[in-house]
Amino acid sequence: MGYIYGLIIVGIFFLAMHYFTELTTRQKLSVALTFTLTIMAAIAYNNYKKKQREKMLEVVVKYEQGKTIHCGNRDINSSTYSLSIGTYTFIGKKNTPHYAEMIDAFTCQ
Repeated sequence: MGYIYGLIIVGIFFLAMHYFTELTTRQKLSVALTFTLTIMAAIAYNNYKKKQREKMLEVVVKYEQGKTIHCGNRDINSSTYSLSIGTYTFIGKKNTPHYAEMIDAFTCQ
């Protein structure tokens, strides 16, 4: 639905440029191309971030199911690390060799 609204806004922008400006055709095309590329870059960035977030949430679900997660050269499980939901960070528990270590869930697989 957001893409439809985006297309409507782009259409209104192009109509405004066509009827209410004294730019040459080449200038209008340059502005339109720049505007379109900016919109496309924003969409690509949002899709990239969405995929990263989905991957991180899959890691959190595996942790909550009691499975072992691999973060770099560390193995994370609920017996040695706790999960901070606000920051999605694994924190080493007391009386373990990993006490006070903090590992970002975005770096895990």
